[in-house]
Amino acid sequence: MTRSIVHIDMDTFFVSCEVLTNSQLKGIPLIIGGGDRGVVASCSYEARRFGVRSAMPIRMALQLCPEAKVLKGDMELYSKLSHDVTEIIQSKAPVVEKASIDEHYLDLTGMDKFFGCYKWTQELKQTITNETGLPLSFALSVNKKVSKIGTGESKPVGKLEIPETNVRNFLNPLTIQKIPM
Repeated sequence: MTRSIVHIDMDTFFVSCEVLTNSQLKGIPLIIGGGDRGVVASCSYEARRFGVRSAMPIRMALQLCPEAKVLKGDMELYSKLSHDVTEIIQSKAPVVEKASIDEHYLDLTGMDKFFGCYKWTQELKQTITNETGLPLSFALSVNKKVSKIGTGESKPVGKLEIPETNVRNFLNPLTIQKIPM
């Protein structure tokens, strides 16, 4: 039997959480991270356009994007919203693995007999966004690795289905850097 594995990744999760609490942060270059010697924990797509990336030293990020606003971050808020998202997913999906504060894997194998897995996941995505206000991307494929790569390729706020018959065609043109780890 072909597996149906979904990878869900919240888009710029820490940034999205901050925007929920302060709408004035929407659309500006935003960096979440700590202090002069700290690193970027997350950044908005507006900051990414300047080359800012997660795990980059804050000083380097500000050299690339001097107009960026830097926030220390609110782990209590992020944990609460992560918990809210996880509760929604767990209330609807048969098998869930929480991979990090903003990522989940769902095993929907067999559900396609009753309700299309891709359609079901689109509806779950809409439910999460409606109930939390947070954007997310997902990909559905035959295993965790291909689903995770698919989510990365579909961002931001994307959705992608990679059936077993199309896995090679999907993966072949991608660079090796797209493979996690």
